[in-house]
Amino acid sequence: MGHQEKRDPEDGIVVLKQTEPMMCGGTDAYQDTRTPKVIQSEDMILFDVTSAFGGLICPQEDEPAEPLAYLSAFAVPAKVGTFLYLETAQSDYGDHAVAWAPVTDPVFPTLVALTREHDLARRNGYHSETHGLPQNFGGSVRIRYASGEAISFSDNQCPILSPKTGRAIAEAMAKAMAGERAVLPDIRTLSAIRFAEERDGGGFTRATLTLLPDGTGVNAKTSRYDDPTVFESEQPVDAETVAAIKRTIEACGLLAWEGVPDSGFALAQNKSLTFVFTDGSEIIAQSDRLLPYAIQNGFFKIELEMTTKN
Repeated sequence: MGHQEKRDPEDGIVVLKQTEPMMCGGTDAYQDTRTPKVIQSEDMILFDVTSAFGGLICPQEDEPAEPLAYLSAFAVPAKVGTFLYLETAQSDYGDHAVAWAPVTDPVFPTLVALTREHDLARRNGYHSETHGLPQNFGGSVRIRYASGEAISFSDNQCPILSPKTGRAIAEAMAKAMAGERAVLPDIRTLSAIRFAEERDGGGFTRATLTLLPDGTGVNAKTSRYDDPTVFESEQPVDAETVAAIKRTIEACGLLAWEGVPDSGFALAQNKSLTFVFTDGSEIIAQSDRLLPYAIQNGFFKIELEMTTKN
């Protein structure tokens, strides 16, 4: 393996393992020694935990719990309350159960207590990546607090949570999702969707999909690229495509995205979807939100239909 125990006194990073240039495979690992092992804050603003569990983990005879082989749990503040996402699998080869919910009951106090009880800060600052491994071998933890404190560690080679911790998180999230939910507009009252993209250099793409009473739609698009020429088009959209767009909106919780914080990464373009309803109300979803990829890609499915296919 490459270099071992390299320390940079300026940034607090200890390199534990490092692959050589042009090396195929191997492991890169480091420890950030500046990260706290005890969190003082009570005000959590992000809970993002993913872990595989190394195969099928069966419950003990005295534990009336379902098997758990994979867990992804996510919580973040949104305009309507707290946006929750939970994905679990009972075996490595089984289907994944996915659920999301905007809830109004307090969730973060429970997650703060759970984080302390299971000492998730113990491995804070440790990150390891073994190249060439398939997905879902390990996992990552990313937890943020309003104080600026954070917990972050990852390892793609092995489970990063114990089965006990994984079950506790899954149960806490499922219980929270069963609580009071924020009321979202009825998808059947959706009358139009507006897509907007503003690019560096003055380019843009704007499209409006108007939904018609017969279930079809009309998509009007205007765009400009590297020159002053403006392109305009208007195309009919069949009922099957409109129905698929509505299913994507519901499956990915797009009507609950508003108010979710951005990802923190600067993008060369600003994209948004505005959902307009028959009562005149609007909900805006932006592409750069801090959300799990499994539902974040719902934005791009709708963008594709409105800007490329139509």
